[in-house]
Amino acid sequence: MTPRVLSGIQPSGNLHIGNYLGALANWVRIQHDYESIFCIVDLHAITVYQKPDELRAKIREIAALFLAAGIDPKHSRIMVQSTVSGHAELAWLLTCVTPMGWLDRMTQFKAKSAAQESVGDGLFQYPVLMAADILLYQANIVPVGEDQMQHLELARDIAQRFNSLYGDTFVMPATKLPLVGARVMGLDDPSTKMSKSALGAGHAVAMLDDPTRIRKTIMKATTDSNPGVDFETMGSGVANLLAIFQAFSEWTNDQMQAHFAGMRYGDLKKQVAEMTISKLEPIQKRYAEIVADPGYLEGVLRDGADAVRPTADATVRLVKERMGIYTPTA
Repeated sequence: MTPRVLSGIQPSGNLHIGNYLGALANWVRIQHDYESIFCIVDLHAITVYQKPDELRAKIREIAALFLAAGIDPKHSRIMVQSTVSGHAELAWLLTCVTPMGWLDRMTQFKAKSAAQESVGDGLFQYPVLMAADILLYQANIVPVGEDQMQHLELARDIAQRFNSLYGDTFVMPATKLPLVGARVMGLDDPSTKMSKSALGAGHAVAMLDDPTRIRKTIMKATTDSNPGVDFETMGSGVANLLAIFQAFSEWTNDQMQAHFAGMRYGDLKKQVAEMTISKLEPIQKRYAEIVADPGYLEGVLRDGADAVRPTADATVRLVKERMGIYTPTA
């Protein structure tokens, strides 16, 4: 049986090269090796306030970028989380078996709630919804970044607790993460991961940025006090620029050292910018073609949801039966 892989992205902010190199490009590479489900997790996005019109537009934008990046809808399923009701239904059922103490330990909740004046319960329950996303499809592999590892471990704990209480029901998702791509840091602050929610103009390169903006952003990137690239003493900003170039080019470490050793930072930034532009250009061209045909995009999302819904419905039905909840026989 082909193992099932599931991952998703929130439709908030602008998808950037960190999302592409860290997730999308990797999904494209591995999609045909698995039964692949790639989800736009709009229910997660509304754990903090989203302007409704902007959210609707972002859902379609991200779906189009999935396709433009190379996700193949003839093999992989691209779907919007809220169009399959099992996500929300299973999340409630799992909430009822998840101890509050487990959620109190989630570091991401603590970090996000500290930055807000008021916090909704949805943000606290976010990890249970993520567990529902994974367990709903009995996913074997969930490629996530380090910042989501604690949530993945929680999903395993919830599955184990449910199986212990009600009998074997859920597949345990793998803890190994062989599918995570490059980790791209902020261009203005290379000590933090590139983020869709960061507001600084020089923080990230968005996948839909035009060449002029890309060059401007990368030319302002943080470096260090060395006169040029020194692979022995480079700062985190220089290392980040080199990592971006290497991820796009797929050069070996030897090729990188032979080409960039001693290079002045202005020249380094120019080459990183041109490499980034050249790799984003075909994606942007394909994106423009996709959004020009909204019927095609809606069809892909409808077909994706229709394809995964039977699996989701079967899981919810099984969970309800195991818990003793009324399930009609006809």
